[in-house]
Amino acid sequence: MSRRLIDLSVPVLDGPSEATPVEVDLIDHASAPAALGLTPEDFPEGEAITNETVTLTTHTGTHMDAPLHYGVTSGGRPAAAIDEVPLDWCYAPGVRLDLRHVPPGAGITAADVQDALAKIPHELRPGDIVLIWTGADRLWGTDAYRAHHPGMTRESTAWLVERGVKVIGIDSWGFDRPFGAMIGDYRETGDNAFLWPAHLYGREQAYCQLEKLAHLDELPTATGFTVACFPVKLTGLGAGWTRVVAIVEER
Repeated sequence: MSRRLIDLSVPVLDGPSEATPVEVDLIDHASAPAALGLTPEDFPEGEAITNETVTLTTHTGTHMDAPLHYGVTSGGRPAAAIDEVPLDWCYAPGVRLDLRHVPPGAGITAADVQDALAKIPHELRPGDIVLIWTGADRLWGTDAYRAHHPGMTRESTAWLVERGVKVIGIDSWGFDRPFGAMIGDYRETGDNAFLWPAHLYGREQAYCQLEKLAHLDELPTATGFTVACFPVKLTGLGAGWTRVVAIVEER
């Protein structure tokens, strides 16, 4: 028996696929001695150790959204921040659902999720981590990545959470439909139910989202692997950067 680790995360970097900048202030090996009040001669080979100051949002790169991101309360109780997410939610059997046929801008319905599940087939168990495979990560590194993807709906999200799923991931820029599609429908109809319906379902029942996954095509099967997705422990915040890894046991 051997173990294979598959990285399901995008890199954190400044580029066209991110809506907000990533700024890095680097103290490199050569400039580090002066930053410490010393000289290069004080260090072997004239070089000290580096340091970096990074400015970015908690939603940059692959990350987990906590219930607090969706609203102040969840299920009638104070919504959990990212440092309060139970660790056992973040290490569990994974289930990949193939929704690549859903077109960009469209909503992934509960029927879509049920059909994808039936094709595996797999009976969901409480605690399963469900990964929504749209194929949008192929656009990573381009402007199109931010808007050329489908998104979950309130109904599809509720259907999974009501069956005990606590973490749902997606390989696109956002969990809901693209920003432009939601805003366009809202302005046309005046109906605010079009605004982040999957996110806002989290005010009713607590769950977490993984956004900006990648490489779901590298999973050898739709089930039979474990997902590890522990977020950085940022006290009191609504999201945290997450290195998502699939653990595959192979004979």
